[in-house]
Amino acid sequence: MGRRRAPLAVLPVVVAVIELVGSTVAARHQGVGLPAGSIVLLLAGPALLFLRRRAPGPAVAAITLVDGAYLLAGYPWGPALLSLALGLVFSVLGRARWWGWASVAVLAAGFAVAGLVPGWAPGPGQAAGQGRWLAMPAWFAVILLVTELVRSRRDRASEQRRIAREQIAHRRDEERLVLARDIHDVVAHSLSMINVQSSVALHLGRRNPDPEALLQALATIKAGSASALAEVREVLAVLRQDAPRVPGQRLDALAELIDRVRSAGLEVGYTAPARPWPAWVGERTENVLYRAVQESLTNVVRHAQATSVDIEVSLQEAGARLRVADDGRGRGGNGEGNGLRGLRERVAALGGTVSIEDADADGTGTIITVTLPAQEAP
Repeated sequence: MGRRRAPLAVLPVVVAVIELVGSTVAARHQGVGLPAGSIVLLLAGPALLFLRRRAPGPAVAAITLVDGAYLLAGYPWGPALLSLALGLVFSVLGRARWWGWASVAVLAAGFAVAGLVPGWAPGPGQAAGQGRWLAMPAWFAVILLVTELVRSRRDRASEQRRIAREQIAHRRDEERLVLARDIHDVVAHSLSMINVQSSVALHLGRRNPDPEALLQALATIKAGSASALAEVREVLAVLRQDAPRVPGQRLDALAELIDRVRSAGLEVGYTAPARPWPAWVGERTENVLYRAVQESLTNVVRHAQATSVDIEVSLQEAGARLRVADDGRGRGGNGEGNGLRGLRERVAALGGTVSIEDADADGTGTIITVTLPAQEAP
């Protein structure tokens, strides 16, 4: 919750008391009293502060006229200008700065003109400090300048807070987009593998009753679904803000992923990146490469009707390269689905590229190549 502001009437009442009591005491020291007209003006200035939030510009202009009239009328010197000083401050803070500067200019012009009027003289308590009285507009200008500085610093701090909030919101949106892609990849891959293994199990159960092979197919379905459920739980935990960070799959988990695909009858060749890996390779890079392999294998299993696929991951100081080639039926002019679009978005977020081309001149086979530039060392 935002900080509650003080009631609107508090400041005008306090200022009115200060001006009345202070001016009464000052008048006694000057050997005079406070006329009724001066009391009206002393109350009018604080009363106009009630407009400081709704109309700070007109309020400071009216206070300038009231306090200027008090001084030009020759009433006793005292704290009568407190309401004007506050009005100038509120004019700047209330985005009515030009009203404040114009009010000071009008006040200075009024004093200059009054000084030229024959027979006019400052009131009680003012003559001794006539030099300071003539410099009064300069002091009000100083008040405006100081307030301008305060408002400028406050605005910069507010802008920095706004930018920080936007950056936090942007990062959260990016994380949720990554999570959405992860859920899509996990669910699409797992359901594809379950579909293939279920087909194998049905085939074995109906036409070639081999208990061992059937049990192996069912065990693969169980292991794959359990792994998918665990991964989805991790992702959903982040969405519920139960987890401290976005989970990511590492390249070491590719061997398990490939084994599950092999159990579906697809021949998979895998060339792992040589160790030691470059220092710049972090979790985000590993996760993008893992998801790229996962999406590629999902497309091979679901659409390619391939018998074999070769996967090669290379990590160099200059960047990373992934190549997935299958011997399937090729793209056949088919468009890209959500999975490939998500893959391109993942790779583009790290400044990389994705290319998809036919493996052979006759349009059979598909080669997916992912390149990533070296990232900042984690």
